[in-house]
Amino acid sequence: MVTVDQLTPPGVDARLAARAHRSLEPLHSHHYFSPEHEEHLAATGLRPGRMAYFAGRAAPMGAVGPGVVVATFYNFSPSLVARHVPRCWTLASPDAVVAARWASATASLTRLLADTPTEQVVELGDLLAEACTALTPEARPLYAGHADVPWPADPVGRLWHAATLLREHRGDGHLMALQQHGLGGLEALVSHTATGRGFTVEAAQRTRGWSDEEWSAAQARLTERGLLDEHGLTEDGVALRGAVEEATDMLSVQPFEHLGADRTGRVVELAKGMARTLVAGGAYPAGVLAGGSR
Repeated sequence: MVTVDQLTPPGVDARLAARAHRSLEPLHSHHYFSPEHEEHLAATGLRPGRMAYFAGRAAPMGAVGPGVVVATFYNFSPSLVARHVPRCWTLASPDAVVAARWASATASLTRLLADTPTEQVVELGDLLAEACTALTPEARPLYAGHADVPWPADPVGRLWHAATLLREHRGDGHLMALQQHGLGGLEALVSHTATGRGFTVEAAQRTRGWSDEEWSAAQARLTERGLLDEHGLTEDGVALRGAVEEATDMLSVQPFEHLGADRTGRVVELAKGMARTLVAGGAYPAGVLAGGSR
């Protein structure tokens, strides 16, 4: 009889998978800060800024309402979402938005990776496409919507789509971990900025739509739980965030278990090089990220 252990490639653990996911993040997330994003999505009739972001990321799920966006995006103010959804669908159809998003992501990645050898783009795209064959849609609504979109034929678009599928699949799992550990959307955002990684507090509040009063109230709730004090995260807070990350890693290991250790290592090598190129090319504006990003 063949056992589960015999079916699992040796040498792949959650830590290696987490390194692969982190190395891939800029290949996806740079797009939201690119001029191409605003240009292409505004051309559909959407308003630049938050509306373009909400509609672009939600469009693969169809003309969903604000509740679905709040639930799947998780850390945005419901009032901010409601200002743009469902009005966005009266200005542009989901199909038009999906097409514009493809065009903008491919254009921005092509520009930023102009000096990256094509064979590396193809190789990484092939590895990630293979990793994606291990993904499943159960309890992963945002991933499932994007997984229903046909794969693009061009190498750059294929690379971005694969990175996006892996990112959204991991993100859906991250929300499960946050719920398991009692962190709602705003509490998750406040505690994450307190780690010194990801968004600065100013950028988090501005882009996610939370007022000073709402932010302070969330800080007070975390302080009451013993997770936060005037210096930042307490020991319990650090432990809780660590537990969330560990659970997220365990829920996102499958695609890289499928690749095995050697090919996952190659993913990290290629993606880190491309990520450095993106950052050096000005993919992220100054003052947005304090450290890594999710």
